[in-house]
Amino acid sequence: MSIEIEGKSYETDEEGYLANLSDWSHELAEAMARMDGCDLTDNHWEVVNFLREYYEEYQIAPAVRVLTKAIGKRLGKDKGNSKYLYELFPYGPAKQACKYAGLPKPTGCV
Repeated sequence: MSIEIEGKSYETDEEGYLANLSDWSHELAEAMARMDGCDLTDNHWEVVNFLREYYEEYQIAPAVRVLTKAIGKRLGKDKGNSKYLYELFPYGPAKQACKYAGLPKPTGCV
């Protein structure tokens, strides 16, 4: 499977996650979000950028509980809760945000 943007093709798995982490770009994330009917706001980007930093440090995409707790520590309680994260990423904060961040599907996600 693949995503095509501006004439360039990017390989993905069957669920739309990028096959090559190095292919990721802001433009690609925006295109993936548009395909899901989502426009990325500054609040979305806070989470996406946080996930990319987290992955760089730990080499793993966090499950939703770990993500929620870590976001709370970094961005405050008002953003580190499931309700807020599900409002931004209704298909699942860890799954959907990791997809836009160009990361693998988080462990423990179905």
